[in-house]
Amino acid sequence: MFTLYTHTAGAGPEVVLVHGWGMHSGIWEDVAEGLVDHYRVTVLDLPGHGYSREGSAVGHTLDDWAKAVIAATPAPATWIGWSLGGLVAQQVALTAPEKVRRLVLVNSTPCFVQRPDWPHGIAWSVLQRFAEELREDYRAVLKRFIALEVHGSEHASAQLKQLKAMLFQHGDPDVSALEDGLAILETSDLRVRLAKIACPTLLLMGQRDQLVPVAVGEAMLKQLPDAQLRVFGRAGHAPFFSHLPEFMTELRAFLDA
Repeated sequence: MFTLYTHTAGAGPEVVLVHGWGMHSGIWEDVAEGLVDHYRVTVLDLPGHGYSREGSAVGHTLDDWAKAVIAATPAPATWIGWSLGGLVAQQVALTAPEKVRRLVLVNSTPCFVQRPDWPHGIAWSVLQRFAEELREDYRAVLKRFIALEVHGSEHASAQLKQLKAMLFQHGDPDVSALEDGLAILETSDLRVRLAKIACPTLLLMGQRDQLVPVAVGEAMLKQLPDAQLRVFGRAGHAPFFSHLPEFMTELRAFLDA
C-alpha cells in the first residue's frame, strides 16, 4: 500500500504541517525549525507532490487525500495547514476529530471558489485556465500560481525568487495530482460543516492576500465554535514565508497556551 512521504523531528506535543497546492513540505523548513525544540514536528508531501510521487494511488477527492494524510500521521496532533493544506486539515478535523487537538489554518478557506452566496474566493474561470494549461506546461502554471501567492506582499520580488528556487526541490509533481488538487479547490465547500469543528482553531491570514481575502477569516469566525483570527498587515498568501518572526510569535502563543 502506498503511503505519503513524511519526515518527523523534535520531541514534545505532536504538530503536523500540511503544504499547499503545487508545493511540498520543504516550504515549512523555517517554521519546523522554530518548533522542533519544544514539539515533535511532522511534515508531509501531499499526494503527487514532492516525494509522494504516486498521487493516483491515493485517490482523487478531498476525502481521499484526507484519509491518506490521516494514515500517514497516526498520533493526535495540532494540525497546521496552508491554503489547500488547510482545506485538507479541515476535512481531517471533520472526519477524524480524535486526531486533531488544535487546528491552525494559514490563508485557507472552506470554499476557494466564488459562489453566488460567497464572494470571498477565486473566480472559477481562473482555476479553469490553470487546469487547461497544466498539460501544456505545468512548470509555467506553477510559477504563475506562486506569483499570485506573493502578489501584494512586502518584498514580493525577493519572495518570488526564493519560492521559484524551492518549487522543484523535491522533484516535479505529478500532473494528474495537480489536476486533482485544482479540482478539489474548485469543487469543495465545507462551509455548512464548519460548526462541527469543535477544537480550538487559529486563523492566520495576510491582509494583502489575492487568493483568500481576510473576509474569509471574518466569515469563518462566525461559524467555528472556538476560533480566533490574526491578520498580518503587509503579507500576502504566505505570511510564514514573508513575515516569519511575526508568524512564529502568533503560532507559538497559540501552541503554548
